[in-house]
Amino acid sequence: MVDQVEALRDLGVEVELMSFPPGRGNYLPAAREIRRRVTRSRFDLVHAHYGLVGLSAWLAGASPLIVTFHGTDVRHPQVGPMSRFLARRVALAAPASKALFLEEGGRAGLGASAKRAAVLPCGPDLERFRPIPASEARATLGLSQEERYLFFPADPNRPEKRVALARSLARETGATLLEGGGIDPDEMSTWMSAADATVITSLYEGFGLACLEALACLKPVLTTPVGVARFATGGLEGVLCEEFDLDRWAKFLEPILTGQVREVPGGRRAAERFGARRMAERVLVAYREVLGA
Repeated sequence: MVDQVEALRDLGVEVELMSFPPGRGNYLPAAREIRRRVTRSRFDLVHAHYGLVGLSAWLAGASPLIVTFHGTDVRHPQVGPMSRFLARRVALAAPASKALFLEEGGRAGLGASAKRAAVLPCGPDLERFRPIPASEARATLGLSQEERYLFFPADPNRPEKRVALARSLARETGATLLEGGGIDPDEMSTWMSAADATVITSLYEGFGLACLEALACLKPVLTTPVGVARFATGGLEGVLCEEFDLDRWAKFLEPILTGQVREVPGGRRAAERFGARRMAERVLVAYREVLGA
């Protein structure tokens, strides 16, 4: 989201950014602060990221209001109904992918609840996510040059990411699993480049940014067909996009872990379709349409 703000500023939009810590006790104070800001200054519009943040802005009387839904805010059994309630009341409901309109992983989507909608994801920063030789990345991180590595680019404590599946795949293939969670964003491309492949076993994703980030680094990817993954990976070699099956995924990894497949031809080009600046241009079009320009 911060990358999107910077891209919008580069496009000439004046943005005042407000953020606050997560936690249920912070949303009502945030609503009060948002109300103070929107009554103090004249904003053309307010753009909230995440359903509960959007609810805070709506309670504060922010208008016109655009809300980008990112995934858990739609799929969560308690937060999801609130997001669907909100989507009917804002100027524009802007899920990060088309998948968020639909059921996924047994969890409901936004459905037809939005009176006006547009798909507005936050794309990868292509300057930060770029190809790095694996040997250089491993040396930077102090990893073995001979070891086989798989990278799990998520917090293993989040149940919807299903780290147990990734761990079973690592055991089956004799690879070491490098797990995300707490990695500095500026170091993510180094971790992706150090691994032989990125493994995404999510039950659902709002967008699926990690898949695009790995492609931007030209790294092989194995991903469940969640979020934008099926569309983004279509026709690419060195990529598997299907429901998790241990035998099938392990077999696909064989030429990757033995060094026969090291890069994804066309991966960078696929990621560029969703780059941060290009997605910010979509956001700017949405702003103009909401404002009637």
